[in-house]
Amino acid sequence: MMETVKVVLLGFGTVGSGVYDSILHTHQEKLEKVIGKKVEIVGILVKTEKERQIPKNIIVTTKIDEILALPKIDYVFEAIVGIEPAYSYIQLFLDRGCHVISANKELLANRGEELSEYALNKGKFLTFEAAVAGGIPLLRTIIQLLQVNGILVLEGILNGTSNYILSKMRNEKLSFEDCLQEAQQLGYAEANPESDISGRDTFYKQMILSSLIYHEQPDWEKVERIGIEQVALEDLALGEVHGLRLKLLASLKREDEGIKATVKPTFVSSEHPLYNVEGVDNGIVIKTDLVGTLMLQGPGAGSKATASAMIEDLVQIEQQKQPLQKVHRYSYQTQNEKEINKRIQLAVFPLQNKEEWLSLKAVLNENSKYVNILQEVVKELDGSIYGSLLYEGELERINLPVLFKRYPVSPIGIKRDHLNVVNSF
Repeated sequence: MMETVKVVLLGFGTVGSGVYDSILHTHQEKLEKVIGKKVEIVGILVKTEKERQIPKNIIVTTKIDEILALPKIDYVFEAIVGIEPAYSYIQLFLDRGCHVISANKELLANRGEELSEYALNKGKFLTFEAAVAGGIPLLRTIIQLLQVNGILVLEGILNGTSNYILSKMRNEKLSFEDCLQEAQQLGYAEANPESDISGRDTFYKQMILSSLIYHEQPDWEKVERIGIEQVALEDLALGEVHGLRLKLLASLKREDEGIKATVKPTFVSSEHPLYNVEGVDNGIVIKTDLVGTLMLQGPGAGSKATASAMIEDLVQIEQQKQPLQKVHRYSYQTQNEKEINKRIQLAVFPLQNKEEWLSLKAVLNENSKYVNILQEVVKELDGSIYGSLLYEGELERINLPVLFKRYPVSPIGIKRDHLNVVNSF
């Protein structure tokens, strides 16, 4: 007779219901063949009592004590939002001898290192592939396949909602507000989208990656985090003329002063691996000192993507048996990386007329010691005139006669000899 693995679900929203459907319906047979055991859901912790089409042999309750009272639990799928009560629940189940599979990015960013140590001391697994990039096997790639490689730089699109909005704005020339509303109608954005569009969701995922790669995080107060709320159509249009696309990019690297982390709208060139990551997809670029540059791309959210990551975690635990000890990866910045990482930025100037641009250029020419202009564009968009500069240096040190917005440009893929002046006025 086939052995049975007993699992419980904590949370039954998008993530929990996706795991439920995959285990009970769509992938039950395949899962059994892969691990050689039956997988049975024995309990579900829900937020509110209501009528659900769930078999009577599965306990559905709002009370954690009723779940803990079940005679046998092998695995816990934790899909609760926020730090508490999820943190306390995970400790309770680890104490009981259960493996825990989590998708809770806020909890893991805040208390993940502590909980991982707690699980290791109990001889149990705490896995959380689903917490960072949905269905993309990013964490397993870092943990298991890059143990010798030194990770030099990681850049990633880690939020599908923001990527969808920026792609839609650029492709269909729609406003931020219109694209956000459509994302909400399609279920890509929450009713309260603040966490997605402010970069907070991306930040949590970035901190999980920092803990995984460096076994430490940068000072949260020193991480520059800028969302996409202030991105305008003209910014995207001018970027296109320069051959660039705007992405909400998380960047993570070690510098001489420590870990450098940023989350902000960043332009990428057509040579950048993330240039064609569009819509709700996530994408991650990892530069290493041995294999070189790796690129991972796929669905970063949704019930199927998240369920896939969580169920694959279960399979990994069944096949691995013993928790991995901490791997102390080395990560550093080479001299070549220091040269590559000279800061390139794109500045956007709203203009009254062409003469204003000429006046601006005169001031820049007088202050060339502060700014090296790589490329310039003047363009009329919907009856308004805009100028833009792709540059290196410190534009903020010059007293300019025109207000401007500026965005960083990822140095990955930038070919300086291909940067020619473009004048579309």
